Amino acid sequence: MVSRMGAKKPREPLSRDRALAAAIGLVDAEGMSALTMRRLAAELGVEAMSLYHHLPGKEGLLDGLVDAVVAEVAAAGDLAEAGVAGGDWRSRLRLRFLAARAVMLRHPWAPALLSSRQTIPADVYGYYEGILAALIDGGFSYRIAHQALHAFGSLALGFAQEVFRPASAGGEDDVEAAEAQLAAVAERLPHLASMVAAEMHDAEDPTLGWCDGQVEFEFTLDLLFDGLERARE
Repeated sequence: MVSRMGAKKPREPLSRDRALAAAIGLVDAEGMSALTMRRLAAELGVEAMSLYHHLPGKEGLLDGLVDAVVAEVAAAGDLAEAGVAGGDWRSRLRLRFLAARAVMLRHPWAPALLSSRQTIPADVYGYYEGILAALIDGGFSYRIAHQALHAFGSLALGFAQEVFRPASAGGEDDVEAAEAQLAAVAERLPHLASMVAAEMHDAEDPTLGWCDGQVEFEFTLDLLFDGLERARE
């Protein structure tokens, strides 16, 4: 009888899902700058060319990352909303948006990457169908629901699109550079500089951008929900 004690465990076949899971783990740990096809192949224990059968180059890899994150957002939103089945529109959307934010906080590179891509992930449509369903079930007309989607903007996906410091396509944010820029024009823009000084977050605050804190995120949601309630009435 041949001993199997030294037998190697069969390697898991390479697939698009496996490659994307490894890529997400790498970027979560080391940032977007660490992600290359060669580095990802090394993490997976395969030749770099093997990846091209599943992901067509770096751009295909980045599109795949967006697809994976949006799918995670959609699943989290559906799960959160299921907990208040039959609930009012405001509770449903609040839970959905906060679930999306939790996903973005796990992947802080994702907002910048989402903003940089030219294609719309397929799961986005199903996700917004759920948002519309909550609004229509809550008594809103399609016209106001349409306006609500515009008002929500990126909040529906769990982050606030920055105004003063747009994120780069690479998904990295240079906070020090932004602060230096504002310091340089403090005399010319006193109110803006004073606001930044007063509102600068503690280092422990889990922000996704220059001033995208949890308190501000929820404040903006409540402001929009209050306005929508008045519009519905």
